[in-house]
Amino acid sequence: MPAKKATRTAAKRTTKTAKGPAQPRTQRTMSASHKKALAEGRSMSLTVDRYLAVVNTPKRRGRKVSRATLEQRLASARERSKTATGVDKVLAAQEIRDLEAKIAQLDSASGADLKTLEAAFVKIAKKFGENRGIGYAAWRDAGVSAQVLRRAGVARTRG
Repeated sequence: MPAKKATRTAAKRTTKTAKGPAQPRTQRTMSASHKKALAEGRSMSLTVDRYLAVVNTPKRRGRKVSRATLEQRLASARERSKTATGVDKVLAAQEIRDLEAKIAQLDSASGADLKTLEAAFVKIAKKFGENRGIGYAAWRDAGVSAQVLRRAGVARTRG
């Protein structure tokens, strides 16, 4: 009797694992409307992401430093780095890098940039929120002002 069990299980294994000829895979293609919808979604996500990044950037505390002052300090640091030696030279080199970064940051964080990002956000916020199921309170929690949401047409809801 044990021999019969062994042959039966072997026969089962061969019938279960044996497959027919391999079927060729068909390549899936997306319709033009689907591609357009994906591109639109990526564009809206990028717009929302850029706006929220600017809105949630912490405000700089303390006295504002003008661009002219930063450029003066940069020129002074460059002169100091030419004549300095040892640790002073390294400190001057670091100060040059820090001042160049602050000047670049001034260029990227302009008020006009916020206005253009806000205008783009207002155009798409309502549709983006409806597509993704984002409510008024979630936008507010993310840092979007009530005035911007009102201009975008996002209705204030409870819940």
